[in-house]
Amino acid sequence: MAYELHYWDGLQGRGEFVRLALEDAGAQYIDVARASNGTNAMMKVLNSKTEAHIPFAPPFLKDGELIVAHVANILLYLGPKLGLAPKDEGLRYVAHGVQLTIADFVTEVHDTHHPLATDLYYEDQKDAAKIRTRSFLDKRVPKFMNYFERVLKQNPHGDTQMIGDITTYVDLSIFQIVDGLHYAFPRAMKKFGTQYPRVAAIHDAVLQRPNIAAYVDSQRRIPFNESGIFRHYPELDQDA
Repeated sequence: MAYELHYWDGLQGRGEFVRLALEDAGAQYIDVARASNGTNAMMKVLNSKTEAHIPFAPPFLKDGELIVAHVANILLYLGPKLGLAPKDEGLRYVAHGVQLTIADFVTEVHDTHHPLATDLYYEDQKDAAKIRTRSFLDKRVPKFMNYFERVLKQNPHGDTQMIGDITTYVDLSIFQIVDGLHYAFPRAMKKFGTQYPRVAAIHDAVLQRPNIAAYVDSQRRIPFNESGIFRHYPELDQDA
């Protein structure tokens, strides 16, 4: 039975972190919102008055009757099934912790273009977005990326993967945030590979994985756009 991934149509967004794991593993899945009447099917689950365990928001994954919500939680569930989690149970929770840190980072990315309120348009908070983005690029990106560099440097199994001795969903998620940063802030990211060589190497290694390379070049991958989390507004970018 194919997994069912529920997320908003037309967006990579948070759903992309789950897609990357499914694609890398060659798993059978349905990107429900992109199917006929898919958004209505997703909203039916979200608005259900009878479902025992309803999710708050997408993305969520259906595996038969089971519904699993939240990116890090979905990946914690899928990782062992897809061969994308450490075999050691303790390290699985280490991986989950790093994934939760990635989730924190993604929230900060979103807040660069929506620093005041999610129900306001970007144009209604552009001045605040410029201030928030300056702080994000100067302070928050280094804080997170230096942490990820340390995780790689201090991995007892070597710095070619984030956790343990195999590629995990955490590596795939690192690929996504680096890819997104380069899309959103191309000027600010010009020196990224020099500043954070281990993180940059993870991005490049993931992109060379056959299933990921095929996915990135396919129509299945929704392009980055200005409705997603990573948005390119030239006025928010700055020189490295």
